[in-house]
Amino acid sequence: MQTANLYALFQSRFPTDLSKVFLQQEDGGNLTYGEIDQFSAKLVAILKARNINKGDRILVQVDKSMDAVCLYLACLRVGAVYLPMNTAYTPAEINYFTKDARPALMVGDFVSQEIPNLTLDALSREVKNSEPHYPVEQMEKDDLAAILYTSGTTGRSKGAMLSHDNLSSNALTLYEIWHWQQDDVLLHALPIFHVHGLFVALHCALLGGSTVWFLPRLDVDALIRLIPKSTVLMGVPTFYTRLLAHEKFDKALCRNMRLFISGSAPLLEETFHQFETLTDQRILERYGMTEAGMITSNPYDGERIAGTVGPALPDVTVRICDSQGNELPHGEIGSLEYKGPNLFQGYWEMPEKTAEEIRPDGFFISGDMAISDEQGRISIVGRSKDLIISGGFNIYPKEIESAIDLLPEVLESAVIACPHPDLGEAVVAVIVRQDNSALTEPDIPGQLTDQLARFKLPRKIIFMEALPRNTMGKVQKNILRQSYSDLFTCKSG
Repeated sequence: MQTANLYALFQSRFPTDLSKVFLQQEDGGNLTYGEIDQFSAKLVAILKARNINKGDRILVQVDKSMDAVCLYLACLRVGAVYLPMNTAYTPAEINYFTKDARPALMVGDFVSQEIPNLTLDALSREVKNSEPHYPVEQMEKDDLAAILYTSGTTGRSKGAMLSHDNLSSNALTLYEIWHWQQDDVLLHALPIFHVHGLFVALHCALLGGSTVWFLPRLDVDALIRLIPKSTVLMGVPTFYTRLLAHEKFDKALCRNMRLFISGSAPLLEETFHQFETLTDQRILERYGMTEAGMITSNPYDGERIAGTVGPALPDVTVRICDSQGNELPHGEIGSLEYKGPNLFQGYWEMPEKTAEEIRPDGFFISGDMAISDEQGRISIVGRSKDLIISGGFNIYPKEIESAIDLLPEVLESAVIACPHPDLGEAVVAVIVRQDNSALTEPDIPGQLTDQLARFKLPRKIIFMEALPRNTMGKVQKNILRQSYSDLFTCKSG
């Protein structure tokens, strides 16, 4: 009986010569396809010895490493549900995810008396004395492979449930439309706790039986050294702004590269044009969400236009609608909705929220405001949910506002996104102080570090006497965004 297990799909596409390197690093460390198959099979045996079975959830907060990739693959093999956590999350944030997901095992530097936990190093050491368990668990298409948490505008995070078929269908589509080639070498400097680095990048490479330069983090000097040895780079806009600023980055350096892909945050048109001028290559921008992986993509062959994220993927249907769900004609701004085999199974234990965001005809309401042209190219013009995307991370203002408003000398706050040449968008907090308060900008970050991950901390704090409001008393964030739109983009910023 054919299984829908995503690992079985990868296995079927492994190179004939299993000694081919899958993950490699500059220090000489590498793992071949044969080694990842054996390593992950040994991890399966260890998980089974801990009574981890199909459907059990495993929460993982570890640094990027080759062992971490093998743990993810082992979870697929055994049928466990993988829950990757941002390494910047604080213990208070992890505590929420733990209570919500109720994992059977936690892997990372945790102190928990209630849930079994161990470090990745300890798990990897056990591999040396473990016999591999090679059978791959039989899975149905809708069986869960992963739960990725995405923050809500109310501050309560939602667990997006992604099935084996959600992930495999999206990976196969991207493999085809991006013309993945047998001799491709992927340059990977993304984190592996979210869709872009874990699913989009690694899944394409696994389907291609490709070799991956596996950097522990973004290091522009390392990118410069490895671009001549690579053919594909997937990055966030920050990668490209920093490459453009590097004195050694030029057309000659990129002669072996066939594809530069950007996502996770809006790519400034200025960056797109500067990159083309310098390299004669156009960055391919695409659009996705945690709830579906990739949804649209600029074409591999054909016109890539700055400011657009291209048409829908071949197996995805998109539409732009008014607030009632009525489809709007081309050229009108509305809410972007979509459906396809990549659309998630719903939010973990939140059926009401799932029903709110998926219409009866199956279309998911993305919360992004968009416009399409006659050719179906989509441009994202804003977000109805006030989402901030900074350096590829999703940040919701409400969570930050709630933390700031608890500070004794703060009367109220409003958190907004301002365009940033490096991060795409930066978090800015506008604060109204209590009467007679002497609170200053340097006082704020230190009071928030225990509550918020570092990437959520405001890059700039502005004090006002009062926040702008409309006649209904609602804070007019659009006015604040307009007022401070050049905060980071002017030369002095």
